[in-house]
Amino acid sequence: MRSWAFSTVFGGARRGSLVRGGIAVVLLGAVLWVLPVRRPGEEGGHHVDTARLLDPFEKAGVSELTEGQRAPAFTLATLDGGRASLADHKDKLVVLNFWATWCQPCTLEMPTLEALWRGYRDRGLVVIGVSVDRGAPKMLLEPYIRNLKLTFPILLDPDSKTSDRWRVTALPATFLVRPGGEVAGMAIGARGWDSDAMRALVEHLLAGHRHK
Repeated sequence: MRSWAFSTVFGGARRGSLVRGGIAVVLLGAVLWVLPVRRPGEEGGHHVDTARLLDPFEKAGVSELTEGQRAPAFTLATLDGGRASLADHKDKLVVLNFWATWCQPCTLEMPTLEALWRGYRDRGLVVIGVSVDRGAPKMLLEPYIRNLKLTFPILLDPDSKTSDRWRVTALPATFLVRPGGEVAGMAIGARGWDSDAMRALVEHLLAGHRHK
């Protein structure tokens, strides 16, 4: 299995990269895993009907990792002072979202993550939000979460050590982790997580787990 790595194309300090990533979402997908990904329309060097060939990942706008990698483990604080880890959900499909209160695209996609969580939490899916706000300021985080009516688990990464391990350089950054801990795909930038295409991808991943 290849090492856990991204091709990082942003220069400068990591915090500056995050800020630029949050503001300039036109750079979606600028951070890519060093792994083969599916590309529509590539079949023996001949042009094919890409709309017909698009798989659930491509239709949802998620980059599929064709060689799975184990997700880096972490244990982080919660807003109520507790501790939670990725391993707590090892038997579930995890949608892991790195975000910050200052990231406008993060705010735009939050309601869709909440909708996905509410629609699938009883079927083996969990959404986990990891805030990378420096210092984890409760005065900002608590009203933010309350105003958006978020109920999925929110963890705190105030020194960005966990996002560093996941090689996050732009926000929002979301990873799909299969039950058992293998990362199936990633999305850089905001997505509609409650769209028909995204729900079809979730159904695909949940069905794949049941059939193993």
